[in-house]
Amino acid sequence: MSAPVMLAHVWKNNIDVQGWWISEKLDGVRCYWDGEQMWSRNGNLYYAPEWFTKDLPREPLDGELFLNRKSFQQTCSIVKKQYPHDGWKDIRYRVFDLPDRNIPFEQRQDILKTLISNCKYAELLPQIQCQGITHLIKELDKVEQLGGEGLMLRKPGSYYEIGRSHTLLKVKSFQDAEATVIGYEPGKGKHKGRIGALIVTAIGDINATFKIGTGLTDEERDSPPSIGSIITFRYQELSSGGVPRFPSFMRVI
Repeated sequence: MSAPVMLAHVWKNNIDVQGWWISEKLDGVRCYWDGEQMWSRNGNLYYAPEWFTKDLPREPLDGELFLNRKSFQQTCSIVKKQYPHDGWKDIRYRVFDLPDRNIPFEQRQDILKTLISNCKYAELLPQIQCQGITHLIKELDKVEQLGGEGLMLRKPGSYYEIGRSHTLLKVKSFQDAEATVIGYEPGKGKHKGRIGALIVTAIGDINATFKIGTGLTDEERDSPPSIGSIITFRYQELSSGGVPRFPSFMRVI
């Protein structure tokens, strides 16, 4: 698991990221291939069609089932059905590591290039080497402008680890958290007749009830997340009163 870190933290603490490997943090579903079947992080089986997995190597892989940016819910609806179906044709398995190879990251990447080079539905997640903090900021801005969640930073020469690792960092401009929907605020102006904001109570370390009015599509305003549902939102920081500043809706969990 990656250790989350804000871009401001990297900048403020002068963390030397030159030479680290940069990849996009995908808005997909984590997936482990054990050489025969696909599994979720929590050990649930994915019922991928045989034609989707037939080209994969008989060796464990770590990656993400990915459809497109801002398509997390659609991805989940495809891969979590408990039977094989044709919806998988739009999914790609973006592979980024070899769990069973106790060798440095760069060597694992070289092996992966060969292992999945002829796989129709699997792709190696691109990695570029960081040239410094200015380069990192530029790449993060590029990804976020395209609707991506952020970046992953991998320390050069690092080994595969299970659990939280400080050789693998998740870099974002915003923080993520979860909340329970407890009500709605009616919309005004162009949103009259639909919801204007979700009223939510944060889960976890944040002890606050507040409104989220941005990040919702017109479709989501017409048919909002149900009362009691759990959502993920992003925010910039906490106010002096402990309330998330600039909260934005991301998805229903």
